[in-house]
Amino acid sequence: MDAASLRATQAPIKERYKSDPKTALITLKATGSIENEGIACKVETGRALAVAGLHPATGGSGLELCSGDMLLEALVACAGVTLKSVATAIEIPLKAGHVIAEGDLDFRGTLGVDKETPVGFEAIRLRFDVETDAPQDKLDLLLKLTERYCVVYQTIKNGPRVEVSLQRM
Repeated sequence: MDAASLRATQAPIKERYKSDPKTALITLKATGSIENEGIACKVETGRALAVAGLHPATGGSGLELCSGDMLLEALVACAGVTLKSVATAIEIPLKAGHVIAEGDLDFRGTLGVDKETPVGFEAIRLRFDVETDAPQDKLDLLLKLTERYCVVYQTIKNGPRVEVSLQRM
């Protein structure tokens, strides 16, 4: 897809959102089931069934997916798609590229070993390695716009309001 095709595809969608902002509000949903077998949760991804379990650092077998890894994978996927889309829109030819996300966790918090240790990622690093002949000013713009429009990055960075509830089935 080139920049003109991307604009043509997105133009009517953008116009609809401008004229009727309510149509732009969509609720995404993720679901999972807690099974009796092991300490795991089966997550429906829309394409396949993913089984998430404990990370080996918390006693897991390593056979199930770690939800922390899944969070980083979602960040990589979203950032990669956003980078490619922005590069296409501003006409930066990418010969190749890699997206790498790393996150630092101190599992003492998760396991309740140290009440002062926070639960969750202490730091996340997102890096793009790209092969291109584009000038640095265009690459600076590419990074700026990728950060601005990446849904998962912005969600992690800005911390949305989250509600939690528990109810009987």
